[in-house]
Amino acid sequence: MTYIGVILFILIFVLIAPQSQKFLLGVAASTGAFLTAWAPFSYLLVLIVLAAPFVGMYLVNNAPKTVVPESPMAKYRNEVPLDED
Repeated sequence: MTYIGVILFILIFVLIAPQSQKFLLGVAASTGAFLTAWAPFSYLLVLIVLAAPFVGMYLVNNAPKTVVPESPMAKYRNEVPLDED
């Protein structure tokens, strides 16, 4: 989390440069062309990619809680010894 400011600062200069803008626009155009060329399959792929984080969060939040068995020696640790010096 401490490097997020540095990363954002560098990204601003990357996005300002004309060569990187041209590259990013080319990637966006080719992605749009891929989506339209492979229409039903690409939409399914996009749906899976967008739904995967939410399904993962749901599974993590609703996973059965594990019950850690209590140590059999725990009751002896909490008792006060009888023969105090």
